[in-house]
Amino acid sequence: MRAGYYSDAYFNRVKEVLIRDGHRPRVCMQVFNKKQAVLCGIDEAIAIVKLCSGCESPEGAWENGWSGLDLRALHDGDRIAPYETVMTIEGDYTLFAHLETDYLGVLARRTKVATNTSAVVAAASGKNVLFFPARFDHHLVQTGDGYAAYISGALGVSTDAQAEWWGSRGLGTVPHSLIAAYGGDTVLAVRKFAQLVDPRVNVITLVDFDNDCVNTALACATELGDRLWGVRLDTAETLVDKSLFDQMGTFDPTGVNAELVLNVRRALDAAGHTRVKIIVSGGFNVEKILAFEANSIPVDAYAVGSVLFEGKFDFTADIALVEIDGAMRECHKAGRPYNPNPRLEKVL
Repeated sequence: MRAGYYSDAYFNRVKEVLIRDGHRPRVCMQVFNKKQAVLCGIDEAIAIVKLCSGCESPEGAWENGWSGLDLRALHDGDRIAPYETVMTIEGDYTLFAHLETDYLGVLARRTKVATNTSAVVAAASGKNVLFFPARFDHHLVQTGDGYAAYISGALGVSTDAQAEWWGSRGLGTVPHSLIAAYGGDTVLAVRKFAQLVDPRVNVITLVDFDNDCVNTALACATELGDRLWGVRLDTAETLVDKSLFDQMGTFDPTGVNAELVLNVRRALDAAGHTRVKIIVSGGFNVEKILAFEANSIPVDAYAVGSVLFEGKFDFTADIALVEIDGAMRECHKAGRPYNPNPRLEKVL
């Protein structure tokens, strides 16, 4: 990163030109986003500048430039308005010109995840949101994405990497693959899982393998008793669960829908398994969660996936001030004036 390996080539050339010319201008760079959002990635951006700003000495050694910079920023988790300045970096431009690609990239990625997750958490009205999109993107983004979800209120993640920065562990359910490995016998798979995994792990099982969520949930609850923490409904969006065959006609019966949840809850309660929780997944977004909540559908947690990676929350960095004749003066491209923000705090 110090060498510009991850940087757009033109930023590296800017630095090269200025250093070769002996021109070391003092500037103020300001960073902003064009949308209403939940800010995230600030801590990473600060770390990038702190660890990777500077220049090579004539002898080839890296001379860190952090002490010569004044960086001010908002905090991860802050809500921001369109075009609000979220971070400024002031100092010798040659010390940090090569880092623009890097800090803008982390801000864009983390803010997207944080904003999407925050909207889902708000829609869930206090119920747990499980952050389960790991399989939909490259594994190297998991750690920071999990942190972005955490600061936005999602309390469960599916991988240890996603939980790394806030000191937790990944959680999950008895998956379809384990059920298949035991010949499609969900009860047997759940029993083996409960016997052989760490007893501190909450046992949650998928119950849609046979497209019969009610009977599978009842069978698992009867088999495991208090060891079963919850069941997860994940019926494919092109299927209709068996319990709904006689109810169709007034609602969309495919996938995980409100009537299916009600059927499972009523059956569990009638059999005395009121303690067993219901987790739903499969196509849940803000609109679907709001509809469930508006109708008081008895869901205990929402597992949400790829929708949390949707959209674009790009950030832009522009030089706004340049030291000219000993004073910092506005000097910027048209349409990008200096936009000071009293909410920014100096990073020590």
